[in-house]
Amino acid sequence: MTRHARNCTAGAFYTYSEKKRDAAESGYGTNAQRLGKDSVKSFDCCSLTLQPCRHPVITKDGHLFDKEAILQYVVTKKNDYSRRLKEYERLRQAEENEVRVEAKKKQKARVEKFVNGEKPASPSASDTSTPTPSVSNMANGHEKKLPSFWLPSECPNAGVSKAQKPDSTIYCPVSHKPLRVKDLIDVKFTLLRDGDSKKSLIAKEARYMCPITHDVLCNSVPCAVLRPTGDVVTMECVERLIRKDMIHPLTDCKLKEKDIIPLQMGGTGYASTNGNLQGREKRPMLQV
Repeated sequence: MTRHARNCTAGAFYTYSEKKRDAAESGYGTNAQRLGKDSVKSFDCCSLTLQPCRHPVITKDGHLFDKEAILQYVVTKKNDYSRRLKEYERLRQAEENEVRVEAKKKQKARVEKFVNGEKPASPSASDTSTPTPSVSNMANGHEKKLPSFWLPSECPNAGVSKAQKPDSTIYCPVSHKPLRVKDLIDVKFTLLRDGDSKKSLIAKEARYMCPITHDVLCNSVPCAVLRPTGDVVTMECVERLIRKDMIHPLTDCKLKEKDIIPLQMGGTGYASTNGNLQGREKRPMLQV
């Protein structure tokens, strides 16, 4: 008589616990797990390096970057554009040479046709019968060509590569909109005054606060950046205080609607920013 337990191996049926255990060990099945806090980018982290920004800058769309990282990205894109531009010039020059060679061949063929048409027909030409065209694949000059039709050089489109001029516009790596260095705005975070000087800034969970209301900034608090000074304030402060008179509370300067930039937060490496934060991985189920 077999014992009834989760580790029973002599049973005539495949239990749910055994199926679950074997699926976990073999890597089969479907796993669904809610992404935790560690899987979501913090609001003060760079969208490229995913690390806290040392010199934060923000785009017009509200995406935060480290100044060093975004400038390196721009330089890399410019170098890539220079490389692709040189390749475009090379292909364009090759196309022009090909067109010139083709024009010379056509001109030569027209001249030969004209010269052959001017020659008088020989009397013996009418007596000879017209030769039948050869069906051999080695006739008409094909004996010097490679018979390997599967080679890349023998394809019908071999050598046909149209030169396309590369786009010189640099796009934001997150929003995919045109990005210019002069449009980057310096961001100024206000440090939280908690009196704990022993713990480093990165080790603290609450690092920054709103300079007007002194509310703690975190991922669950919507924030905005004021363009003239770069201060990061809460959206509640914007709606209750700033939008009434459209005056900067710290400098008393007049603000416009474009001077209030909502800060985009959240996002993961494989999920859309502020979108669906549930990752699913579907695999074949173990069937017995």
